Amino acid sequence: MLHYVKNIDIETNCPEGFKEIIFGAGCFWGVEKKFWDQAGVFMTSVGYSGGDIENPSYRQVCYENTGHVEVVRILYDPIEITLDNLLKIFWECHDPTQGMRQGNDIGTQYRSVIFCSDENDIKVSNNSKDSFQKILTENNFNSITTEISMLKNYYLAEEYHQQYLAKNPNGYCGLGGTGCTAT
Repeated sequence: MLHYVKNIDIETNCPEGFKEIIFGAGCFWGVEKKFWDQAGVFMTSVGYSGGDIENPSYRQVCYENTGHVEVVRILYDPIEITLDNLLKIFWECHDPTQGMRQGNDIGTQYRSVIFCSDENDIKVSNNSKDSFQKILTENNFNSITTEISMLKNYYLAEEYHQQYLAKNPNGYCGLGGTGCTAT
């Protein structure tokens, strides 16, 4: 399956020297769109992560208790774009204080998550979270509920979800941030 925007095999392995990060910030359609055109981002794909069943379907993630989150997998060149830059986009594109929802999208599959592939990325993500929490507190927002942990699993979502908003420019996107700017 080819990436609709980048025209690269979506199931390609992470190139040597590149890194991987998984973000969940609500409906994966809008979140993926925030990243696919960023300089240094080699590949994006949407999928399911963090749950207890193998290869879940969209229907299972939405209507069964799978524990999975709708996520975006990002493969990136850390020389061209840093994890801090990606985290800035992540924090600003959604409201990480909403718990098991983003706007009108309600359920555990819409919770805010960062799944890392190494311990250093967890440290960087937690530092970034602490910095953004200070900004949110100054602007009268509640505490960040984002889960930050090691990547447990990742299952590619169905083809029709991949780069959905590129294929359907007028498609639904309930993504909305807090209006706060991360440092």
